[in-house]
Amino acid sequence: MSDTLYIQTDKNMKVTKEIVTLGEIADLSCKNSSVLARNQVRKIASLPKGKYGRYVVSMIDVIREIERAEPQVEVTHIGEPTFVLTYENPSQKNRLLSMVKIALVSLITFFGAGFSIMTFNTDVAVTDLFDNVYQLFTGRDSPGFSVLETTYSAGIGIGVVLFFNHFGRRKLTQDPTPMEVEMRTYEDDIDTTIIEQADRSQGGDSHGDS
Repeated sequence: MSDTLYIQTDKNMKVTKEIVTLGEIADLSCKNSSVLARNQVRKIASLPKGKYGRYVVSMIDVIREIERAEPQVEVTHIGEPTFVLTYENPSQKNRLLSMVKIALVSLITFFGAGFSIMTFNTDVAVTDLFDNVYQLFTGRDSPGFSVLETTYSAGIGIGVVLFFNHFGRRKLTQDPTPMEVEMRTYEDDIDTTIIEQADRSQGGDSHGDS
């Protein structure tokens, strides 16, 4: 009688070591404790040292490796057929740095929301808004090209580059760009629509034949 090994995985798991074991990224269950212990420490991936990023792993390859090592074990997988390993640098997990990032994001959000409210109340008259803010803090009329206009212009350019994760032909990070995400979503919607239309057509033909 064969033992059944149940494996449950999520779509994205974080790891901090280049050698990834099955027990680190999946929940395992088996009545045979020996089978469970062996597979908890089974190596499923060897990531390039120091090359942090995201790596795609096929669960079919993992199951094949288990079946090759233990042919008497029946594997039942629950979860995504393909998942992502997010390989992070453990030395970058600095609590102080995280607090600084949180504070910076909070300030940007606060001032960004305030700017949006003020431009809304002035009917999106950004020039008039800058003039009012400059006069409020300096007591003088704005020369028309102050630090507000300079930082605003530079911020728009930097924000666009960071948001789209692209500068020329170079990507800033390994993450997919918003355009790539939208194209993938569009392709998935097209595939789903084609399948649903085919199912409806087959259903209509079967009703017509009857």
